[in-house]
Amino acid sequence: MEIIENINKDRIPKHVAIIMDGNGRWAKSKNKIRLSGHQAGAKSVRNAIEICVELGIKYLTVYAFSTENWNRPNVEVKGLMQLLVKSIDKELDELKNNGVKVSVIGETNKLPEKVKEKIDFAVKSTKDNDKLNFIIALSYSGRWDIVNAAKRIINDAKDNKIDSNNFNDNDFASYLSTDGIPDPELLIRTSGEERISNFLLYQIAYSELYFTHVLWPDFSKEEFCKAILNYQNRERRFGKTIDQLKN
Repeated sequence: MEIIENINKDRIPKHVAIIMDGNGRWAKSKNKIRLSGHQAGAKSVRNAIEICVELGIKYLTVYAFSTENWNRPNVEVKGLMQLLVKSIDKELDELKNNGVKVSVIGETNKLPEKVKEKIDFAVKSTKDNDKLNFIIALSYSGRWDIVNAAKRIINDAKDNKIDSNNFNDNDFASYLSTDGIPDPELLIRTSGEERISNFLLYQIAYSELYFTHVLWPDFSKEEFCKAILNYQNRERRFGKTIDQLKN
């Protein structure tokens, strides 16, 4: 893959987040049922994991199932849950062999018991791996994350565990589900939609946003590299001027 040779290995983002969109439209374009699109999308997840390991990216977060997705037809939700279980069974050995750690964020208490059991097993089986932290956002929303953090802060404040005069944004971030995980430098969304859809709202304050019309099942390693190259051609100033960065 020639495109990978153009990537500056000294400017690799530590954390990439992906809104995996377009499975349903991909299936419709091929006159297939929606679930077939999700099945095809699982292959793109594998590609993303493999290229992250190859490039040395340390964190990959994928938006697998939002809290709003519970409102989809029951047959689709059930199919997605079954696909998740099958994917863990199929990919877990490969993840362990490649040094991939599996983490999960979201309201996992809402998931079916069999799914929770599989996730717990995957998390425990890979907890010592350190090449890539693969974070699956399941039954997740950014607003839930922030509200949940606020509730925990209120409880700790009642117990006098917090000094409000010295409480800062780093303290707040420690109450989020992503505690200990650096904020994404790059957020990718596939399928041509240009919105955040309630994903990592607090964490992406300074993320670079990359939108592509490629549907998720067609998002190859080469497409991933295009996103990285696009990221590397941007200036990340964090409120500073260009002259300040140069100096």
